[in-house]
Amino acid sequence: MFNYYPMCRIWPLLLMGGLLLPGLQHVSGIEVYTPGEVEAANGTDVKLKCTFTSSHPLSPQSVTVSWNFRPIIPGSDESVFYYQGIPYPPLEGRFKGHAVWSGDITRGDASITLHEVPPTFNGTFVCQVRNLPDVHGKNGEITFRVVDKVTFSDISILAIIIGSACGVILLLFTIFVAVRFYRRRGMENDIELRPRDQEWKDPTVCTLEEAVHLKVVEKKKEAESSDDEESEPSSGDDDEEEDEEEDDDDDDDDDDDDDDDDD
Repeated sequence: MFNYYPMCRIWPLLLMGGLLLPGLQHVSGIEVYTPGEVEAANGTDVKLKCTFTSSHPLSPQSVTVSWNFRPIIPGSDESVFYYQGIPYPPLEGRFKGHAVWSGDITRGDASITLHEVPPTFNGTFVCQVRNLPDVHGKNGEITFRVVDKVTFSDISILAIIIGSACGVILLLFTIFVAVRFYRRRGMENDIELRPRDQEWKDPTVCTLEEAVHLKVVEKKKEAESSDDEESEPSSGDDDEEEDEEEDDDDDDDDDDDDDDDDD
């Protein structure tokens, strides 16, 4: 009896759970995913991405997609696009000719593309997806903002300014590196030349070539001095011989004069 009483209390709970479980599965929510914010340049095309998941099989006949627009200025929502089996683009309003289907229901994609967006598209886009019997879930919202289109001239000017600045910086860096390199090289050359300068300036040190040259010069000087010494006596003898010849000539003249007198 003790064990039977708790089981009597558990059975009703199990029965209620069995009845509620199918109902919970039946109302399970659909999940919709969108980017929080999208920004586009004025006059360009932009894709508003919206994906979803569902616990039930996906087919174009069972899935419905509704895109609505909520402007920045308070007002009523506007229909942007509708899909059920086939796409239904808007036939009037600000989105006529701008909104086209870009999704794939079988892959859980309910995206649309807006062509040539103007500033009047600033606002909030709402993506609502239902897949019967899976109809519960939150909608996806995108805050959309249209910015001024950058012209080609502005881009060119900006590119030229940036390129010129980079070129100047690169040139200055190259000059700085080159100056440092040549300075370091000059210092190394000075360090290498200093010992040689000291050797050249030292009068007590001479190379083998210098020693040979000095030896040759000394020999030449000795030879010249010896030639000078030999040439001095010879010059004296020559003078004596010249004097003797003059004396002989004088004697001959005297003899000739005496012969003339005798005659």
